[in-house]
Amino acid sequence: MNIVEILRFAIRGLTANKLRSGLTTLGITIGVGAVIMLVAVGSGASAAVEQSIAGLGTNVLTVAPLRGPGQTTGRPLTVEDAKALVDPLGAPDVKAASPVVTTSVTAVYGPASHEIPQFAGTYPEYFETTNSPVATGTGFTDEDVRAARKVVVLGATAAESLFGTADPVGQQVLVDSIQFTVIGVLAPKGTSGLQNADDSAVAPLTAVQNSVTGYGSLSQIAVQAVSADAISAAQAEVTAILNARHRITNASQSDFRILNPSQLLAARTETTQTFTVLLAAVAAISLLVGGIGVTNIMLVTVTERIREIGIRKAIGATRAAILGQFLAEATLLSLFGGLLGVAVGVIGSQFQVAGIDPVVVPSSILLAFAVSALIGLFFGSYPASRAASLRPIQALRHE
Repeated sequence: MNIVEILRFAIRGLTANKLRSGLTTLGITIGVGAVIMLVAVGSGASAAVEQSIAGLGTNVLTVAPLRGPGQTTGRPLTVEDAKALVDPLGAPDVKAASPVVTTSVTAVYGPASHEIPQFAGTYPEYFETTNSPVATGTGFTDEDVRAARKVVVLGATAAESLFGTADPVGQQVLVDSIQFTVIGVLAPKGTSGLQNADDSAVAPLTAVQNSVTGYGSLSQIAVQAVSADAISAAQAEVTAILNARHRITNASQSDFRILNPSQLLAARTETTQTFTVLLAAVAAISLLVGGIGVTNIMLVTVTERIREIGIRKAIGATRAAILGQFLAEATLLSLFGGLLGVAVGVIGSQFQVAGIDPVVVPSSILLAFAVSALIGLFFGSYPASRAASLRPIQALRHE
């Protein structure tokens, strides 16, 4: 019996009970689809994190005050600290440093009201330092900072929530009941799934401190290195300057921390990779369950067709022919389920999941489909072997 005849017998055996065959392939379909979709979600989360961090700039350090045991009496970050970091002699790898205070505010324009979670007061260098270009209108200037002018540049989401499709430039908005003039709108940055970078606003530091936050500690200092390659050197220089200004001799007693985008990206990437592996492992369990289903159904099929096996053996069918037929049936079930699973996984990955845009990984498709084929061979081997080992006389006597 050649391969064509074996496949013909296998297909006829599967189509004899279409509902049972369909339910068996469903288990494989769900498993393969789950693997592809969950790996795509993990990859999408990783891509969103990378995009979010890259949006901040690859040559940007963030200095933030440290709060915790042993740091309760530490000095706050100040504007003078930020100015001290721009030192051609002490910090030649630092290009700019922008002091930043942030708070959440309620902005009102006419009947529209919107909660802005990140209202930042800073210097004009902030736009270049944090890779936040102005799309329409203009940014504020050093003169605006010195005069404490109440002008604001809105993020894309904040502008849309307050003004819809209208042009916000030149309009007046109330920020916690204080009137600010909109002078520009930032270019969209997008969302990481956890935080919308466009739901923000930026205003002169002095205006924000005068009207909203008061003159307290800075929330952070955004430091721009001269290049991405100089980021580590700039971090060392910033650390040395702040340690000297805050009289810190023991690193364990530091009252500030420096966030390096490369370190942050490495940590986030490792986390998302672990997350993706866990998701894939959960999906693989459903593939295993589908394989067990194949074994169960094939054992039932062998039991139902014992007399058929006996007759075929009696008229000359070899052990290899019987073994090949039932292996082919199990493999076809798995392959068909695998193809459907690939289609389900790819289609399902076109939709957002919890704010994340899944990214299909081609290797996950190949791997999931290959595993589905191996499942047919592995889990179908025992029922096929059992069918092939039946003696003709025993099979013919079976009721």
